[in-house]
Amino acid sequence: MTTSLIQNHDCLRQASLEFKKAETPLESEKKLPHLHLVSTEGQLHVHSAPYRGSFSGVLSEALRTAGLGRQVLVAQFLKGGVNQGPKGIVTLCDRLEWIRPDIAGCITTKPNKISDKEAVQAIWEICKNRFLKGDVDQIVLDEVGLAIKLGYLKEDEVIRTLENRPSTMDVILTGPSIPPKAINIADQVTELRCGF
Repeated sequence: MTTSLIQNHDCLRQASLEFKKAETPLESEKKLPHLHLVSTEGQLHVHSAPYRGSFSGVLSEALRTAGLGRQVLVAQFLKGGVNQGPKGIVTLCDRLEWIRPDIAGCITTKPNKISDKEAVQAIWEICKNRFLKGDVDQIVLDEVGLAIKLGYLKEDEVIRTLENRPSTMDVILTGPSIPPKAINIADQVTELRCGF
């Protein structure tokens, strides 16, 4: 013979039904408003070092960004030697454009040839136009600070262009001699202290 602690099973069923009527919906069961997508916000990153050669880490980041489907432009202002120039843009990963000035080698001094200065400025003009068009997601400006310090580019023009870039565009500045004005408007500043 089976015994029950509850005298009447119908009583238990009735109590359960009354409890369910009195229940309020859980927070997770309430209708929540739909999520609203927001646009991405671009950032200005500075990778500074007291020496030349901090570019490899930034290049790997640019390649990864292109591999994830975003459009990237990499501009190396003071590195030449590959007869590249505006007409010789190299495309990698189908989404990364890499450009260098059409000069004989690497620049380490103030302009002593008009052709070198014009070649660097031609690269800047391409970058500036891409900023205005907003057709890339990320732009890397390698050794832009040193190009300014050596007199190849004008600081005010570079800063003004950075300040007026599309709000969704990421920009990475690399190398030594990044101007304080650029550091002040940067979202992230990384200083590499040792390269050896």
